[in-house]
Amino acid sequence: MKNTAVKFCGFTQLEDITNAVNLGVDAVGFVFYEPSPRAVTPEQACELAKAVPAFTTVVALVVNMPEQELVYLSHHVPFDIVQFHGDESPRECKLMADRINKRWIKALRISHDDTTETIVTQIQALKDFGACSVLLDAYHPDKFGGTGDSFDWDKIPRNSPLPIILAGGLTADNVGEAIAKTNIYGVDVSGGIESAKGVKSLEKMREFVNKVRS
Repeated sequence: MKNTAVKFCGFTQLEDITNAVNLGVDAVGFVFYEPSPRAVTPEQACELAKAVPAFTTVVALVVNMPEQELVYLSHHVPFDIVQFHGDESPRECKLMADRINKRWIKALRISHDDTTETIVTQIQALKDFGACSVLLDAYHPDKFGGTGDSFDWDKIPRNSPLPIILAGGLTADNVGEAIAKTNIYGVDVSGGIESAKGVKSLEKMREFVNKVRS
């Protein structure tokens, strides 16, 4: 059985990245969205990325970022994958990712009105435009992720057109259940491993990884 991939997101401190890498996470994420309490500048991210070894993926999370800003970001930060987390259409994601020659994933914010069928339709559209995975997060009217809320996991499709990364309200207490009851490729956590916003807790990170890997 394949291990569930683990992404820790919202890093702002070098020590936290080193701890996460030592715990064996598959990916680390940087948030390039100013309203977020976990936002970093390209300059900060460039320094933080130096602590990430060769086979750990660096993900750049962007929200409705203008193309020129994304091009600038790609020239200054050594990231591997761009994660579109705003209102970008599948077509816009493809065009912008092509512009910087990066693989990409898109976050879908799952609302109460969504069904398994509507989720599959959205995922298929992303696949058609070249996404390499999809991230499912909880819908919030005013926020683009990072809410700490979860959605109804029973809606997660079993036969998704793309590998699914689950986000939204995950902690060491519930991640085992999430993996057991769904057919997901990976998990993505930010607030659930923090002692304060943007500050990761080594204890919570270790406990989270242990629950995923056990």
